[in-house]
Amino acid sequence: MRKYVMITTALAALIALTVAGIATAEKPVKVRAGNLELTFNGGFTPKALSKTKQTPIALSVEGTIATVDGTHPPALKEFIVETDKNGEINVKGYPTCTASKLQSQDSAHAKAICKSSIIGAGTTKVQIQFPEQAPIPVTSPLTVFNGGTKGGVTTLFIHAYITVPTPAAIVTTVKIKKIHNGRYGIKSVASVPKIAGGSGSVTFFSLKIDKKFTYKGKKVSVLTAKCPDGKLQAHGTAVFSDGTRASAEVIRTCTGK
Repeated sequence: MRKYVMITTALAALIALTVAGIATAEKPVKVRAGNLELTFNGGFTPKALSKTKQTPIALSVEGTIATVDGTHPPALKEFIVETDKNGEINVKGYPTCTASKLQSQDSAHAKAICKSSIIGAGTTKVQIQFPEQAPIPVTSPLTVFNGGTKGGVTTLFIHAYITVPTPAAIVTTVKIKKIHNGRYGIKSVASVPKIAGGSGSVTFFSLKIDKKFTYKGKKVSVLTAKCPDGKLQAHGTAVFSDGTRASAEVIRTCTGK
């Protein structure tokens, strides 16, 4: 039976990819690099977007990573995504949380401590694999917190909690900034901490973001996009501990109105 592994930080990449335009009912995106096979899927609503103005969107995503030969995969160190200049993430005026408040907290306490800063939620399944031992499955709520914007950089914290081999919070930090690179206008870099000393991998995740809030008397959305030319795109690279790098470009159609 194939062993599946999904890295927590892929969520950050999928958030960025969805801002760039992964459309509902599209086929999953599959990428193979050496012995690794990554599968991503997701969608946003509405698909019809303004050609000239940022339109609020809701996001749903999920994903897995598999090894072709069924062996335990190397740990992911970093995920880098450049996304379409016609997508935006906006957290200005939304309450913030810090990584220090989330460390050492289980899921319930993390959400209670930083409840007002939550922008997304879902589920993750982690597989802990030690040498010559059977895999240990762990399921945890997955929560995305707003870390705020400073110096042109937006920070997100992705929190999960495992109970074996010892209880521990897993907090992935995502740094997002604007760039000027042709079609791409946003760069997101997610740094992944070790899980169970490097023996843990996430086997599945699902996530939904549909966060709207009021700022200075106006309703705004965390995620928005516009569709001036009928397509949106992104380019992502996953960097693993053994040196493997997996890259892919995603191009999706949208309907401008």
